[in-house]
Amino acid sequence: MVRAGATTQLAALTVQLVPLPIHLTLGNPSGATADINQPTNYLLSKTQYALSYHRDRGIANWVSWHLDASWRGSAARQDDFRPDNTLPAGWYQVQATSYSGSGFDRGHMCPSADRTNTVPDNSATFFMTNMVPQAPRNNQQTWANLEDYTRSFLATGNEVYIICGSYGRGGTGSNGGLTQTLDQGRVTVPNRLWKVVVILPTGTDDATRVSTNTRIIAIDTPNDNSINTNWGQYRVSVDAIEAATGLDLLSAVPSAIQQQIEVSVDTGPTN
Repeated sequence: MVRAGATTQLAALTVQLVPLPIHLTLGNPSGATADINQPTNYLLSKTQYALSYHRDRGIANWVSWHLDASWRGSAARQDDFRPDNTLPAGWYQVQATSYSGSGFDRGHMCPSADRTNTVPDNSATFFMTNMVPQAPRNNQQTWANLEDYTRSFLATGNEVYIICGSYGRGGTGSNGGLTQTLDQGRVTVPNRLWKVVVILPTGTDDATRVSTNTRIIAIDTPNDNSINTNWGQYRVSVDAIEAATGLDLLSAVPSAIQQQIEVSVDTGPTN
């Protein structure tokens, strides 16, 4: 028989042992929680990715996901853009048509092509909470080129963690001119779009395996349709993105390693 005090201790231990969702293995950059009283930092933890949603901006602060060969398959692109009905009751749900005619793409944060193992996995990437108003050239070329490059690591025995997001206000899409909001002010057009890619050999205990030799690619791009299509031109340090956003990236990585890897700017190949 377990004593009452011991039961409490066991319950506490059980809570401590519950693993983080795989998409938050390297940390929760803003300490987001599924608390309706935190509408500007609301955690949506899906099977396919995790994100911090900003109700008042109508877009995510950040989206984080794990990628290895098991997430890839032959499922077709679903193109079923739709509101996210998992948001708390009473919150405005951005619509599939909210960006229509704006000159901005419905830019995926977690890409459709990263989730092709099953139809439900691919479909989940088309929730509007996973979208941001993105200049077409940025979305279809600059970011797409980095996404393709990121997936290339899977064929050589690697897994990847990706965190991306946006900050600021006002971008320039294909219609020209600075645009600050869409959908009657309910969706903010960000000024900058950033991404951090962490590449590891396939294994376990991933946060503890990040080392000073781990390749980390960080980019910070303008949300502007005149952007250079070579993503390598926009490489920065993780520290620079943290300074711009106030986030704590890679927080689950041992602090001594963080201090060294977050100051560096990647100089590796870009294709």
